[in-house]
Amino acid sequence: MNWAVVIPLLIFLVIVYIIGFMTNKKVNASNNFVQEYFLGGRELGGFILAMTMVATYGSASSFIGGPGIAYQTGLGWVLLSVIQVVTGYFVLTTLGKKFAIVSRKMKAVTLVDFLKHRYESTFVVVLAAVSIIIFLFASLAAQWVGGARLIESLVGISYPAALTIFTLSVLVYVAIGGFRAVVVTDSVQGVVMLAGTIILLIGTVLAGGGIENIMKELVQENPGLVSPFGADGSLTPLYLSSFWILIGVGVVGLPQIAVRAMSYRDSKAMHQAMIIGTIVVGSIMMGMHLIGVFARAVMPGVEVGDKVMPLLTMEVLPAWLAGIVLAAPMAAIMSTVDSILLLVSSALVKDLYLNYMNPQASEKQVKKWSFAATTTVGILVFLLAINPPELLIWFNLFSFGGLESVFIWPIVLGLYWSRGNKYGAISSMVIGMVSYILIHMFMPNPFGMHTVVLPVLFSLAAFLLMSILTEKRKQS
Repeated sequence: MNWAVVIPLLIFLVIVYIIGFMTNKKVNASNNFVQEYFLGGRELGGFILAMTMVATYGSASSFIGGPGIAYQTGLGWVLLSVIQVVTGYFVLTTLGKKFAIVSRKMKAVTLVDFLKHRYESTFVVVLAAVSIIIFLFASLAAQWVGGARLIESLVGISYPAALTIFTLSVLVYVAIGGFRAVVVTDSVQGVVMLAGTIILLIGTVLAGGGIENIMKELVQENPGLVSPFGADGSLTPLYLSSFWILIGVGVVGLPQIAVRAMSYRDSKAMHQAMIIGTIVVGSIMMGMHLIGVFARAVMPGVEVGDKVMPLLTMEVLPAWLAGIVLAAPMAAIMSTVDSILLLVSSALVKDLYLNYMNPQASEKQVKKWSFAATTTVGILVFLLAINPPELLIWFNLFSFGGLESVFIWPIVLGLYWSRGNKYGAISSMVIGMVSYILIHMFMPNPFGMHTVVLPVLFSLAAFLLMSILTEKRKQS
């Protein structure tokens, strides 16, 4: 075990635990446990809002899976990845003030709360909660695997042991601190992610003898590595364009991102977050994927893409600095895990238990079930992650596409189209979910586009058509 690498990571984890215990005091002192635990009291400032969106969106796929694919594919994957620059700006622009104002009027604490009040349908609520649980389990499994693999490679222990350590580390501070612990640690993690990206990019360029030399080596190995179409020509213009839906505009349909637009303090905080978030996301996404491509010239022959980033860090940086930089992917993974874990537990406790099983539950009962749900979900994901996939990025992208297919139109049209009703929402969610799963299984990437495109279009058509038809029936 290389203690020079491990110690900075341990210090990072200690800081996270301290934040968790400090915010636990705020949770216990709150007069409204549900709003404090699941939404942080709607008190987020601009910097924290920006960083929690960055840290939630940045994940194991951004720091481990993404650079691994870029290593195999080349600069074309970097071109694809920069689509993500607009995500935070677009989410806050689209949802923005209207979503925050409407959710406050409804006293909505979760995204499902908003859907419940907007469409007044039990079926919408249950369908939304089930969709969150199904698709976010896939995303959680990807993060669990990424965190365990990182610990495994650094500490030199077995994968199951690393998975256990990671599970316990996340569960402790999420279960005790709730949303406020998540967003405050996200701020720390966002800074670590940005600093780690910059340091590793500089180290990689220096180790490769400069950008000019790196580019020459890439061209000599395979000219496709510097082509926008990828090393094997698979990144066609149509496929690249379709990613604007998956990781660009479609992000507004991700519950873990959308809920952030309910939690900020005022419009000034929102505007600050739009600027800060865009700059930070752009720097991290472009930087990490460039690192993945440049690593091909510095360290050729890596067969497992998910190992590129940890191995490169150990290769090009001194041990103590490598430990600090490797806190970045750990931060990205933990920040995504904590947000999703809290979202899944809120779907179980707030959206199902409190709404339909025990609406009169006491504060003590809600606390008990919230902690129990968070812990149970974490253990179930641990069991799911015991046999990891080869490239975890595809797990994460599957989750993104599924959630966007289900939620994007009930959220956006629910805010901006008064004629939209529960029948439109139900049909949109059902068709979005079913078509996405079927196309993913039997006809992935139809017509050269990403799988998410057709389900999003189908769900839009279903929402519009059913809302109009049922409106006419009511008027007749």
